[in-house]
Amino acid sequence: MTMTIEPPSRRRRTDPAERLRSTMAAVRLSFTSLGVRKTLSREQKSEAADTFGAADQFISAAKKLLDTKDPSFRAVTAVRGRILCLWKAMSLPFPEPGIRLIRLDQIDSFNEQMTRLRAELEEAVERLNDVYAELQSAARDRLGRLFNAADYPASLVGLFQVEWDFPSIEPPAYLEQINPTLYEQECRRIAARFDEALALAEQAFVEELEQLVAHLTERLTGSADGQPKVFRDSAVSNLIDFFKRFRNLNVRSNEQLDELVSQAQNVVQGIAPQSLRDKQVLRQTVASELADLQTTLGSLLVDRPRRNILRRPAVQQEAV
Repeated sequence: MTMTIEPPSRRRRTDPAERLRSTMAAVRLSFTSLGVRKTLSREQKSEAADTFGAADQFISAAKKLLDTKDPSFRAVTAVRGRILCLWKAMSLPFPEPGIRLIRLDQIDSFNEQMTRLRAELEEAVERLNDVYAELQSAARDRLGRLFNAADYPASLVGLFQVEWDFPSIEPPAYLEQINPTLYEQECRRIAARFDEALALAEQAFVEELEQLVAHLTERLTGSADGQPKVFRDSAVSNLIDFFKRFRNLNVRSNEQLDELVSQAQNVVQGIAPQSLRDKQVLRQTVASELADLQTTLGSLLVDRPRRNILRRPAVQQEAV
């Protein structure tokens, strides 16, 4: 999407990017966790290379310190996943790693929910710590000579944490007095950031809606072993949740997107998942309308780079 960037002083109050800027704040999320993989020592890697007759400088090898499929470990991972989902569900993307935009009037709600989830994370880590000795013992049996007690901290308490804050992304006020020209440059830079944020938000909405529509369409069409494909209630309820989130976070920047969301909502409005299972004509009608909608959504998709979580060994900070 190509946009013309105007200086802040010339922006209209009705400009969507400016409306985004005036009604939202930055929210940053980061995780601290114990790295569960450790690179083999030079001697160990050399030994592994000899097994395959390979040069050690051309191979990489690591050992897994703990069984991440253990129920206690998975419980910790599940809470972290819920935290990440909450952050994304209540915010819009921003073109800086680890930062998204949240509505000003939802900061208190977000903070309360995050505080509860952090307490749940701490409880899950404590339960994991209760079986930590057993996990180490199992690792000793699995790793054999690769096991090294020094790889394991005495306790896991405090090693899985989540932090969030609301950093300022506006030019500092003092800069206007010190260097007006630089201040104006910073204002333009931030304005451009919000233009990009607006485009990212629109693209994220289009991508999510297209995926949800495509999934439901695929479930409603065709058959498996001569029978209609089975689909879960979530194929419909996830769409309903999307409509609620879109209404909550949309800044009315794209009339075409607004219309497509309305069309999708009208297609599934008041239709229970069981009705789609029981009524073949309804199933075919909904599938046909969603397929047409999916085609239009596909034309709006634009490839864009993905930002990966930064991972560090041992105890690590993850910029989400």
